[in-house]
Amino acid sequence: MAFSSDEVERYARHLVLREVGGPGQARLQAARVLVIGAGGLGAPLIQYLAAAGIGTIGIVDDDTVSLSNLQRQVIHGTPDIGRPKIDSAADAVARLNPHVRIEPHLMRIDVDNAVALIGRYDIVADGSDNFATRYAVSDACFHAKRPLVTAALGQFDGTLTTIRAHETGPDGRPNPTYRCLFPNPPPPGSVPACAEAGVLGALAGVMGSLMAMEVIRAVADFGEPLVGRLLMVDARSMRFETLGYGWDEGNSLNGSAV
Repeated sequence: MAFSSDEVERYARHLVLREVGGPGQARLQAARVLVIGAGGLGAPLIQYLAAAGIGTIGIVDDDTVSLSNLQRQVIHGTPDIGRPKIDSAADAVARLNPHVRIEPHLMRIDVDNAVALIGRYDIVADGSDNFATRYAVSDACFHAKRPLVTAALGQFDGTLTTIRAHETGPDGRPNPTYRCLFPNPPPPGSVPACAEAGVLGALAGVMGSLMAMEVIRAVADFGEPLVGRLLMVDARSMRFETLGYGWDEGNSLNGSAV
């Protein structure tokens, strides 16, 4: 895939990286990435995917920009208050990189529409803020045979992992599913919403950027993905730890009894 002179200069720092180079940048340019949520995680994620030259970015969100979003959702600005987040995000991407195509989806993704939508993309990055969406997206990625990068935020902590449950690992066993890591959602009301508990704004930037890193590595095909590994970030102590997890043969998605 040929690059214009503008693209050669724009992506120059990628092109000189041995792990990316021309072939890797061409894969980024050809990729179709679906981002679930244009909020705290999605905002930096979308920006860095666009800056990296991902060819097509789909954005799923049914919310509008509010003033309280702007402490962490940095793709939106004060003049965007009241606008659909997908429109605000699309305008920001156009300013950042006109070579990137945005496909906006003003909707809430659920078990009824997830598989059809996800099947149109190469890889999914889920920055949603509720377990119902996370389970719907992760199950749909399994059925559509698409890799999933998924992250979550707490007040001062974040987690990140990659799910490739439709593939097998080096040992021949299935890769773990999201349900192997979290078999059941927490009881209703046990996890307070962001509006009630609060969240450190810059932490969303860290975790969203790490999501972009994981997507870019997967598309450009370098490094070791976080498959079977949960990255945990503690912003209070600035500690990064990794927890290993494996396939649970009793999981309800692709367990041995299914």
